[in-house]
Amino acid sequence: MNRNRLLRMMLVLLLMFSFAWSVPVAGSQRRRYRNAEAGKKKAAKRIGIGTAIGAGAGALIGGKKGALIGAGAGAGAGTVYHYHKKRQYRRRYRRG
Repeated sequence: MNRNRLLRMMLVLLLMFSFAWSVPVAGSQRRRYRNAEAGKKKAAKRIGIGTAIGAGAGALIGGKKGALIGAGAGAGAGTVYHYHKKRQYRRRYRRG
């Protein structure tokens, strides 16, 4: 009787310690946040739209050469806009 009680007590202690070590501490685990405005798909979309608008406007103003110049300017503007949106999101939703 005494031996069964001792074994049961040892088993309970062993289970308690194993659960204590297996459960992560809340302070050491950090939730990772994702910037919703940053992403390759979103960047490609913004740059592509800027390129298309720039090429269309350039074609209306200056023909083929104007379309090439407008496409380059539109791609640059789309890139600047993408970086602006990423930074705006980071500044608006700061952690800490």
